[in-house]
Amino acid sequence: MRSVEDQLAAVVDAAVAPEPIRVALTDALGLMCAEEVTSTKQVPGFPQAAVDGFAVRAVDVGGSAGLRRTERRDRDQDEDNDGEEAPAAPPQANRERALPVVGEVPAGSQKPLRLQPRQAVRVATGAPLPTLADAVLPLEWTDRGRKRVTPQRPVRTGDFVRKPGDDIQPGDIAVRQGAVLGPAQIGLAAAAGRDKLLVYPRPRVTVMSYGLELVDLDRSPGLGQVFDIASYVVSAAAKEAGADVHRAGIINAEPRRMREIVAGHIAKSEFVVVTGAVGGSGAAPIQEILRELGQIDTTRVAMHPGSVQGFGLLGEERVPAFLLPSNPVSALVIAETFIRPAIRRSLGKTAVTRRTVKARSLRELSSIPGRRGYIRARLMRDADSGDYLVEPLSALEAGPAHLLAGFAEANAMIHLPEDAVHVRPGDIVDVEFLRQRS
Repeated sequence: MRSVEDQLAAVVDAAVAPEPIRVALTDALGLMCAEEVTSTKQVPGFPQAAVDGFAVRAVDVGGSAGLRRTERRDRDQDEDNDGEEAPAAPPQANRERALPVVGEVPAGSQKPLRLQPRQAVRVATGAPLPTLADAVLPLEWTDRGRKRVTPQRPVRTGDFVRKPGDDIQPGDIAVRQGAVLGPAQIGLAAAAGRDKLLVYPRPRVTVMSYGLELVDLDRSPGLGQVFDIASYVVSAAAKEAGADVHRAGIINAEPRRMREIVAGHIAKSEFVVVTGAVGGSGAAPIQEILRELGQIDTTRVAMHPGSVQGFGLLGEERVPAFLLPSNPVSALVIAETFIRPAIRRSLGKTAVTRRTVKARSLRELSSIPGRRGYIRARLMRDADSGDYLVEPLSALEAGPAHLLAGFAEANAMIHLPEDAVHVRPGDIVDVEFLRQRS
């Protein structure tokens, strides 16, 4: 019997990223960048107001006289609010003579203005600074005058100003090759003027099902027949992991036709999954066809449920292929344990498995000796201590462990190691987060 670690290592090692494609920036979120994005321009490209206020010369509002240490510290904290409103000034603060307000510059203005000594210009956040202005006096640090404004605190040269190139300089690397594109990376690519990026696309996963007892959802099951549930479960799990999923449906046919169907899907997939391909003599025909197309190893993995499974490489491109049982709970546990990490690796993610925490079990648990137990559960947190608590669902209202309904109530899976045959209430167990239910 193979260990979970050995099976996972084989699966993850076989995962490869698809060939890069160029996509619109709006479609690149979550993908791995396949090129180095270099900026050709400085960002911002001009001196820019960081807050709403008045463009001034610092010397005209007391900035040249120096600042007390406490004022300097407060101003440094204020500048951390970059782009937000500055906090209100204390009423006793350093009042100066009023300055005439000689104009107003909104964000996006292309009309140049020139500031003269002892003048102020009203500016909006993001607006270009008038010539000779070297600071912005936040609106909250003034009496908010319209024709004449009275400063209530001094500013230094450069205060509340975004200088040209503060964010990006020409030649700077905005996004590195291999970076996973999150909101910040998307923003940097946009700042570099790129509307398209070369990325590794979402891996294509084809999910097929096999079994003479299976019927699809557009038919009513007859005697001895059941709905094909597992392929829907696995397709959803693969899509949630980040894959581009194609559910090919039930492929029951005579052997030659089945071989053609499977071979066709191998040619246009990064991963292939066949549910119902293990678990009894009825799966022998599909296994024989798959072995004609590549190397498939059906084995027992030291886990429960989902012990019987298969994995291999198919076709000239050696496409990773998973053989799963038709039981939807077993298929889902295998998908979470092996297929999800493979998809995450091909997406370039560094964390390929879900987060796990230590939690105190609220109920008694038992597991099969020599196998790692995967038990659906409800994870909670103690309001007073902050400790994680976990309530196994297998023996509760969720019903028997082989039924899928319990997973709908679960937000976690308990992992019981191979040597943990019995767990008492209060014992500490490993718990894997599943997708949070809203």
